Amino acid sequence: MAAPQGGLSVAIGGLGAIGAHLASTLDGGVQGLRLAAVAARDHDKARRTLAGFRSVPEIVPLPALAEVADIVVEAAPAAVFEAIATAAIERGRIFVPSSVGALLPRMHLVERARRTGARIIVPTGALLGLDAVRAAAEGDVASVTIETRKPPRGLEGAPYLVENGIEVLGVTAATLVFKGNAFDAARGFPANVNVAAALALAGIGPERTMVEIWADPAVTRNTHTIRVEAAAARLTMTIENVPSEENPRTGKITPLSILACLRGLTSTLKVGT
Repeated sequence: MAAPQGGLSVAIGGLGAIGAHLASTLDGGVQGLRLAAVAARDHDKARRTLAGFRSVPEIVPLPALAEVADIVVEAAPAAVFEAIATAAIERGRIFVPSSVGALLPRMHLVERARRTGARIIVPTGALLGLDAVRAAAEGDVASVTIETRKPPRGLEGAPYLVENGIEVLGVTAATLVFKGNAFDAARGFPANVNVAAALALAGIGPERTMVEIWADPAVTRNTHTIRVEAAAARLTMTIENVPSEENPRTGKITPLSILACLRGLTSTLKVGT
C-alpha cells in the first residue's frame, strides 16, 4: 500500500533506533499519516537509511522540521530536545517527544503551547498501565513509585553515574545506583528514565513520583515495575522490554508506542484514554 497523499504530515528529528524504525513504517503506508521530512546529524548516514524508501523525505535542519509538517516527532539525543520542541511549539504544531525526561525541567514549553495553539502529546513509550495511572490521578493518590532494572551496559555513561564516580560495568550483583524523585532521575539519567517522566506527568508530578534505578547483570531486558497506592485502586505492574540492538538504552517497544500514538491522532476508532 502506498503512503497516503493526504492526512497529517509528519517530520522526525533523529534517525536512530526510534526515528529510523518510525520513518520506515510511515513510508510503508499508515492511514492518515505522511512522512514529510527528517533531520539527522549525519546526512550521509541518513541518506543510506532512507535509500529504498517509496517516497524519500526531505532532510532538513532541526528547526525546519516544524516548517514542513503538522506533527513533529522528537527522536534525537536529549541535548537537542529544546531546539526541536521550541520550533514545533512556536509554529503551533503537534509535538510528540520521545525524550520525555527532557520535558520535566522545561514545563514552560507547556505554557507556551497554550499560547500558540500547539499540542504536546507524550507517548506511553516503554511503559504500561499509563491509562490506569491517569484515571487514578483523577482522584486521591497516596504514592507512585517506579523501579527500573537494566543491564549495566544500558546505564553506562549516565551523567549521574559520571558525576558520582559510579562504575556499573563491573558489578556482579544487582546494585541500586539511584534513589530519588522523577525530576532528579530525569536530570541524572536523561537517556534512561523517560518512562519515569511519562509516569510522573500522568500521575502526581515529578516531585512526588519516586524512582529506583538498578544496574542488574542478571537481567537481559529493561524492566520497570510500577506501584501506585490510590483511593480508587492499588496498582502493581511490571514490563520487561527487549533492548534495541542499535541502542541498549532504548526498548524495541518505544518506536512502536510512538507509532500507536500517531495512529491515534487520525484513527476513526481510538482505544484507551
